Amino acid sequence: MYQLHIANKNYSSWSLRPWVLMTALEIPFTEQLTPFSAGAVQTAFKAFSPTAKVPCLADDKQVVWDSLAIIEYLAERHRGVWPEESAARTWARCASAEMHSSFTALRNQCAMSCGVRVVLPEISAALHAELARLDVLWTEGLTRFGGPFLAGNAFSAVDAFFAPVVFRIQTYNLPVSATVNSYCQHLLAQPAMQRWYTSALAETWREPAHEDEVTDNGKRVVVNDFRA
Repeated sequence: MYQLHIANKNYSSWSLRPWVLMTALEIPFTEQLTPFSAGAVQTAFKAFSPTAKVPCLADDKQVVWDSLAIIEYLAERHRGVWPEESAARTWARCASAEMHSSFTALRNQCAMSCGVRVVLPEISAALHAELARLDVLWTEGLTRFGGPFLAGNAFSAVDAFFAPVVFRIQTYNLPVSATVNSYCQHLLAQPAMQRWYTSALAETWREPAHEDEVTDNGKRVVVNDFRA
């Protein structure tokens, strides 16, 4: 059985991607959670990951690191990871790669923390531009392939890649269109997303650096904290 190494569910956006995909598609795996520790280098992660980062998938003696590589590894072995239809599959791969390599303002200015709600004092020009791009991209997928998921009627890897964005939109109450908001609500209601969120709320870990990222070292107001 696969072993999927992840970190704290409240913070680890990269871990969420393969976890939610494997859970939604009912691909059996054993979860191995190692909490983040203080400091830039996660020494404990070196025991299972060549980059000392998560996620990392172990399949017998094969080790697969990086969320995109894990998704492609699973796609070679399981149906449903990518859409069956060629145009939808091509679009889904392009959209996932775009998420994997860009949206830096969203990542840097809106660190993932599932269990809190934060008021941003302003929306920067860079973040505003990325939210606009997100609207165009999601609307394209939902329109071309009929929804309710980004590439058709079934959850696939492209939804998993944008799952952390959905949590960020919820956490920071980001200004999005009705189309984006509707998709967010649909994804948040999925059983796999609910399982992740419930576990994230139950975590008692608090890692100072991650907490500071969320509040921008106290410059932002946390209006609700639903964690244990």
